Amino acid sequence: MSEAGAIDVGGGEDSGAASESAAAGETLIEVRGLRKTFRIGFWGRRVEAVKGVDLDVRRGEIFGFLGPNGAGKTTTIKMLTGLIKPTGGEAFLFGARVPSAEARRRIGFLPENPYVYPYLTPREFVTLCGRLSGLAGAALASRTQAMLAKVGIAYAADRPVRRLSKGMLQRTGLAAALVSDPELLVLDEPMSGLDPVGRKEVRDLILEERAAGRTIFFSTHILSDVEAMCDRVAILREGRVVVRGALRKLLRGDVLRTDVTLAGASEALRRSFEQQGHGVRTRADVVVVEIEGEKQVGDVLRAALDEGAQVLEVVPRRETLEDLFMRRALSQGLARED
Repeated sequence: MSEAGAIDVGGGEDSGAASESAAAGETLIEVRGLRKTFRIGFWGRRVEAVKGVDLDVRRGEIFGFLGPNGAGKTTTIKMLTGLIKPTGGEAFLFGARVPSAEARRRIGFLPENPYVYPYLTPREFVTLCGRLSGLAGAALASRTQAMLAKVGIAYAADRPVRRLSKGMLQRTGLAAALVSDPELLVLDEPMSGLDPVGRKEVRDLILEERAAGRTIFFSTHILSDVEAMCDRVAILREGRVVVRGALRKLLRGDVLRTDVTLAGASEALRRSFEQQGHGVRTRADVVVVEIEGEKQVGDVLRAALDEGAQVLEVVPRRETLEDLFMRRALSQGLARED
């Protein structure tokens, strides 16, 4: 761990379907000290967008690259794929230093906002991408049709791109990323522009591709998607990785808070709970008492029952990825190492 202050918890060894490949130690993406500085404005003011990023992605896993908008995720991905040159540090794909034409043939890439010539159809665009990757003839036509169907855009395959919605354009980009049958998928905000149904379909697609042996590296700021799919994650903040590791090790399942829902709680009982330091919320005709930790739950329940209130629900709230994100990546700046 070269980044000062980054939490580095566990590895991929305990991470679901990625366990065997992690044990073998095969690394498809390796990034060490990657930096990027831009010059902006009339006076060429220097802005460091990426500040010494370290990470690795292993064969067979789904790796989530998280961070708020402007954290440097897209800039890092552009350096990985050879679209822009780093100011410092180094990146490797399949063991080859980036940029590498050979490594690039083995990846499928979906940019954050895929641009497609507006006069092309999805079929023509995916066919073009397949031809550029070396496919031809019947194999190209068959693969193109299969990928259009896989991402759910076959019904609009011959419609000009200028008539497609943002979500349909995103699906077209996904089909183009898959058409070459890549070993590694690099997806920058793949759920962008999709409705809830579309997001679930893309999540299912990503899981299917991992089950088929592909490795997926994707960036997002939608934390629920990461929890549903990822083996390991890295969280980027202001150009630095502040948390990384196996997702289920990062989320240890500690109870952060217990919510007790009561009916018939008197005003005096509510005030008593507030005076004890508990959060009290009124929702319709019930009261929700928020209890930090677990030790005082019994006291609250006894007090409620003694006062004649009815206990409707007791719900322990465990740490989620959103809690981790807010606690370690935003509120505390660069967190110390565990």
